[in-house]
Amino acid sequence: MVDTISHDVLIIGSGLAGLRAAIAAAATDKNLSIGVISKVQVMRSHSVSAEGGTAAVLYEEEGDNQESHIYDTVKGSDFLADQDVAERLVRNMPFEVYQLDHWGMPWSRRKDGRIAQRKFGGYSFPRATFAQDKVGFYEMQTLYDTCLKHGNIHFYNEWFCTSILRDSAFQGITAIEIKTGNFTIFKAPAGIICTGGAGRIYSFSTYAFSSTPDGIDMAFRAGLAMKDMEFVQFHPTGIMPSGILITEGARGEGGYLINSKGERFMTKYAPGKMELAPRDVVSRSMIREIQEGRGFKHETGFDCLKLDLTHLGDERIKEVLAGIREIGIKFSGVDIIDEPIEVRPVCHYMMGGIHANIDGATELPGLWTAGEAACNSTHGANRLGANSTSECIVWGRITGELAAQYASARKSKSIEISQAQVADEEKRIYDGLFRGSGSVNPYQVRKELTDTMDDKAYVFRNEEGLSSALKKVRELKAAMWKHVDDKAKEYNTNFVNVMETDSMLRTAEVVLVGALNRKESRGAHARTDYPNRDDTNFLNHTLAYHTPDGPRMAWHPVTFTRYAPVERKY
Repeated sequence: MVDTISHDVLIIGSGLAGLRAAIAAAATDKNLSIGVISKVQVMRSHSVSAEGGTAAVLYEEEGDNQESHIYDTVKGSDFLADQDVAERLVRNMPFEVYQLDHWGMPWSRRKDGRIAQRKFGGYSFPRATFAQDKVGFYEMQTLYDTCLKHGNIHFYNEWFCTSILRDSAFQGITAIEIKTGNFTIFKAPAGIICTGGAGRIYSFSTYAFSSTPDGIDMAFRAGLAMKDMEFVQFHPTGIMPSGILITEGARGEGGYLINSKGERFMTKYAPGKMELAPRDVVSRSMIREIQEGRGFKHETGFDCLKLDLTHLGDERIKEVLAGIREIGIKFSGVDIIDEPIEVRPVCHYMMGGIHANIDGATELPGLWTAGEAACNSTHGANRLGANSTSECIVWGRITGELAAQYASARKSKSIEISQAQVADEEKRIYDGLFRGSGSVNPYQVRKELTDTMDDKAYVFRNEEGLSSALKKVRELKAAMWKHVDDKAKEYNTNFVNVMETDSMLRTAEVVLVGALNRKESRGAHARTDYPNRDDTNFLNHTLAYHTPDGPRMAWHPVTFTRYAPVERKY
C-alpha cells in the first residue's frame, strides 16, 4: 500500500516563486494546510544564484514610468510577449519590492537611504533593484524567514516529484523521498508547479546541476502543453570554463566587452545601448566577433571574449560586485580589479515552459504554475534581465492566492485518487527505470545530450544542425540506457540522475522540434537559414503536446493591447 500525505495546497518547488506562493496561500486562508515539496534543501534552490537585480519602477518623479517598463519588456520580447501579462508584471512589482523591504530584504541603498537601482540591458531607465550582486540569495532568505512565521506551511526537503495525479482536475502528485526511497502520494485539490527551468539540457550553462526539467516534464506527460520552448536565452557573460554567471549588473555598473583588438565592439551592433542592449542582441554580436576572428582562444580550446571592469576601481567593485570578484578568483584565476575576465554566451534561461494564462492557471483545473517553469508569455522570444525574479515574485503571489481560494472552496469535497494512475507511475519509474536493463551508460547519454544541444541549438541555429540534433536525441531516447546500477533504497542519487535524464531527453526534443518549426529569427531564436523575423507566418506562440511518437505541435495567438510590432533597433 502506498502512503498518502494530504494538504490543501501543494507547491512543487521552493525557489522564489514557490516560497512567495506559499506565503500568499498561507496568508489567504490560515486554516489551509500548505505543503512545499522540494528536490533540494530549500536554500539550495537555484533562485539563490540570481545576482543582478529585480526590475521595478520606483522613481517616477525622476523620469521613469510604468508605461516605459511595459514597452521595454514588449520590445525586448521581439513582440511575442502577451502585452496584458507584461503590464500585470510592471503594475505589481513596486508593491513587491516594498513588501520584501518590509519583510527584511537588505536592498542596496542610495546615499539618501532610498532603495538603489542599477542599469540593465534593454531598459530605458535604471530599474534593476539590487542587493550587492546577491539579490536572489537575499530574496530567498527573506522569503524563507517569512515562511517560517506561518504555522500552516510544511516543507518536504529532498523529495523527487514524478507525476501529476488527475481526473478532470488536479488531485495531487506522486513523489519519492530521496532519504528513504519511499514512493508516496501527495493529495490536494490545488497545486502550483514552481520547479524552475530546463537549462541543464545544455553543458555550458549557468544553472545548478539540480536544474533539470522534472516539473515541466511532469506536466507534459500529464497532457499539458509546453509553450515557446524553442526560445532559450544565452546570457552574454558566462565565465570560462565553468559557465558560472557574471551578472549583467557588471555591465550595468559600466563594464566593457572587448575583442582581441581591444575594441568595444558593441558600437557596431547596438550603438544606442552598447553593452546594455538586450541579451539576445549582445550574445549574437559576441558570436559574430568570434566567427570573424576577433575572439580570444581560451586554454580549453574554446573561443571567447573579455569583460573589462578594471576602470570601475577596486572600491566600487568591492562594494557592489564582491561576489563576482570572488567567482572570478575561484573559478577563473582572475581578479576583476586587475584584469579583464574571459566570457562567452552561456545557456541561462528558458523563455518557454508550462502553458499558462495571465493568472498562471494551466489547462488543468486546480493546477497553476509560476516562475521559470511557467510560460504565461511575460517574456516572449527574449527576456530582459531582472524581469525573471520579478516574474517569480509577482506570479508566486498571484498563484498562491488563487490556489488557496480554490482549495478553500473545495475543502469539504473528498478526492478519490485513481489507483490505476498510481500503479502506472510505479511501473514507469521502477520497472522502466530502476529495474531496467541496458548496456549504455546513462551518464554518457546525458553528456551526449547536453553536448549536442551546445553544438546544434546554440545562439545561431539552422535546419541541418537542428535536424541532426533531433536525430541524435531520438537515438539517445531509444537506446537501452534506462537502468540504475546502484540498487540501494536510501539516497540513491544514481536513480535520481536517471529520472532527470529521462525528463531532459523529452524536453530537449520539444526545444528542437519547436526550433525546426519556427522558420524565422525572433528574439533568442536566431536561424541563419531564416535570418528575418516573419510576422505574417510566425507571430504566434508554439504549443507542444506529448504523444508516444514525439511532441504534437500547435500554435497559440499572442495578446496585443497597444503596441504593434516594429523592427527592434538599439
